[in-house]
Amino acid sequence: MDTLIQELKEKVIEVLNLEEVSPEDIATDTPLFGNDGLGLDSIDALELIVLLDKNYGIRLADPKQGREIFYSIATMADYISKHRTK
Repeated sequence: MDTLIQELKEKVIEVLNLEEVSPEDIATDTPLFGNDGLGLDSIDALELIVLLDKNYGIRLADPKQGREIFYSIATMADYISKHRTK
């Protein structure tokens, strides 16, 4: 799981062009959205949906699931480990 978490941090930074952020800057349980975390927005959420599909073969049937799945790197890693097809 640690490898997946590190990989996710790197992919999130790359996909969202977070140039001033390093993987070490992202706490595993920190919220990704809102003022308390990375401050991501709805456009970033769409990019994360594409990341799940492209890298892990996961298609979200209900975009509302994203709120729970994309809460933090830890929740993303947990979901991916249970549902990945790639």
